[in-house]
Amino acid sequence: MMVLGGGAWSISEWRDIPVELLLRILYLVDDRTVIVASGVCRGWREAISWGLNRLSLSWCKRNMNNLAISLVPKFTKLQFLILRQDTPQLNDEAVEKIATHCHDLQELDLSKSFRLTDRSLHAIAHGCPNLVKLNISGCSAFSDAALGYLTEFCRNLKILNLCGCVRAASDRALKAIGHNCSKLQSLSLGWCDQVSDEGVKSLAYGCPDLRALDLCGCGLITDDSVIALANNCLHLRSLGLYYCQNITDRAMYSLAHSRAKNRHEVWARYPYEEDGLTNLNISQCTALTPPAVQALCDSFPALHTCPGRHSLIISGCLHLTSVHCACSVQGHRVPHLAH
Repeated sequence: MMVLGGGAWSISEWRDIPVELLLRILYLVDDRTVIVASGVCRGWREAISWGLNRLSLSWCKRNMNNLAISLVPKFTKLQFLILRQDTPQLNDEAVEKIATHCHDLQELDLSKSFRLTDRSLHAIAHGCPNLVKLNISGCSAFSDAALGYLTEFCRNLKILNLCGCVRAASDRALKAIGHNCSKLQSLSLGWCDQVSDEGVKSLAYGCPDLRALDLCGCGLITDDSVIALANNCLHLRSLGLYYCQNITDRAMYSLAHSRAKNRHEVWARYPYEEDGLTNLNISQCTALTPPAVQALCDSFPALHTCPGRHSLIISGCLHLTSVHCACSVQGHRVPHLAH
């Protein structure tokens, strides 16, 4: 027997712990402990099923697939489910079980699930229409048709990670995203080498609230993509162009000019929002020249080249070492001495 509150009330069985207290305790422990606790008694299992909205199985290095299949029917209130893997374990059956039972999911991480096929995306489309964040990076078996199908149902997506989805991330899929996912704010397309200007322009026109876009390794894109983003995505804060070697000064000047042209419109609509790029990766963009990149840096004070604050990344561009940010200039100024 456990006596609490100076003997005012007591707990004689584990099942007597109030639901609110149990959930507060479980909030402080890891996910493995939560799963163990759900097996203590029926009362605990029901309480956890009712109150648990976030679960990660990334700690499970073996047999994650069967664990997910057995757990998700018990935890139907989940809103956040992380199934990130170091080695592929999940198959379509587990994802179909998730989609059948977890209709409130807002965030789902299936990264590095190499075994999943289009069956999984179709299941998610029908079972999880409230998704806001989806990470399927490294899921190389998905097709662009299945990804396009998913966007028809999951229209509330704000964050989408497609890094390494070389079959799924095509211009056809990006057109579907631009058409169906107007709320999108962050998209990762790293090393999706089928992506071209056609797809990026569809994104720029259809997703005006885009804040972060990773195009690193998308070697087909040209200045036209960047110009479309500069003219249409006024809230863009982070842009990754690593190894996009077709990018020239024209793209840099377009970004610089767009800030001057659009800052008054953005400030009028969102007066408390910091405007302009805060992160830009142009490493290995060897066609760029110092004057163009300097003009860009001058237009966006949040882009830094100084030590410890690198938000303008120019690795591999030795000809751009003269480019400097505003604070590096201030650091070299000689203070004026009063007479």
